[in-house]
Amino acid sequence: MSETVQGWVSGRVQGVGFRYFVQRCAEAEGLEGYAVNLPDGRVEVILQGPSARVEKVQRQVEQGPSASQVDEVSWQSAPPYPHRGFRMG
Repeated sequence: MSETVQGWVSGRVQGVGFRYFVQRCAEAEGLEGYAVNLPDGRVEVILQGPSARVEKVQRQVEQGPSASQVDEVSWQSAPPYPHRGFRMG
């Protein structure tokens, strides 16, 4: 079953390769979505694909790459992502 989730990640997540990390994790699992820096210092993430794969990448996002420090992630269900592939903004 496919699902779409939207998350907001706070902490030291900009300027440390966080979006690239999310993209690599998502693409490795065949997910669609995006990761984009927000003006307030957070990163917004959309993940869409098979539920088990989405959950796996959510756990990876919550850990982040070694250069980052994830303080908090807030997830919610989201409407279907209308685009193919994974992009960064």
